[in-house]
Amino acid sequence: MNIKDYFGRICYKGPQEKIDLGTLTEIFQHHIRAVPFENLSLHCGETIQLDLELTYDKIVKHNRGGWCMENNQLLFWALQTMGYKSSLLGACVYDPEQNAYHKDFTHLLIKVVLEGKIYIVDGGFGVAYQMWQPMELISGKNQPQTPGVFCFTEKNGVWYFHKLKHKKFKMDSDNRTLCCDPVKNMAYKNVYSFTLQPRTIDDFRPSCLQLQMDPSSIFLKKSICSLQTPDGFLALIGWMLTETKYNYKDNRDLVESTILTDEEVQEILKERFKIQLDKKFVPCNTGSVSMF
Repeated sequence: MNIKDYFGRICYKGPQEKIDLGTLTEIFQHHIRAVPFENLSLHCGETIQLDLELTYDKIVKHNRGGWCMENNQLLFWALQTMGYKSSLLGACVYDPEQNAYHKDFTHLLIKVVLEGKIYIVDGGFGVAYQMWQPMELISGKNQPQTPGVFCFTEKNGVWYFHKLKHKKFKMDSDNRTLCCDPVKNMAYKNVYSFTLQPRTIDDFRPSCLQLQMDPSSIFLKKSICSLQTPDGFLALIGWMLTETKYNYKDNRDLVESTILTDEEVQEILKERFKIQLDKKFVPCNTGSVSMF
């Protein structure tokens, strides 16, 4: 594995020796805009393994993306290789249908310590809840970013990650009429909870397997490929392609969605996400949980 090849994969040409917040932010932003959050392997009849060399080969050499355990594992390796003081953390994702956090941690994120401050770096959540900058771990402090306002809260040693999303303009099916999405509740949305207990990649192997085997897993119910863009994000969920532009007008996001054919799905993966799959891909979008 070669850190220069990783930098080439994410199109990063900045300083490689600096250990500071500016460099960390640049690398992070290049990563989320180059490496998709995706679970396409599961819908190609493949399994996802938590092996760093396999993950490196998949993302760097074969221009693929991955879900959180792949994306953040690779990003963690890159940061450690550069000399950042970092560790892995495990998070329990919030389930809006159950109005509760999952009891087991299924999400991998990164803690980075810089100049005595703790930052959370998460390059593997994707779609609308993806942070765009490392976030300082401070309870109750609003941290505005382009995607919205993020915030951590802490209670009895457990940290909670929230996001206040923007209201939306939605383009209708004929792409002509601009509809306003009436959002009544603008409260913070729960994303996940976590503690600061350091984890190893082995700690995530049970949940990695469970997410690939449990019929109720959202990753089996939905084929997902999303990528952050300079002004928003692009998401392909099943056959639906959605493009979101943040702060389009009046502090609202523009959301345009299109239903694709099987052939168009393959074309979009190649053209917009730069992904070419080796095996037959079967799109899937079942269940009522929204990714947005």
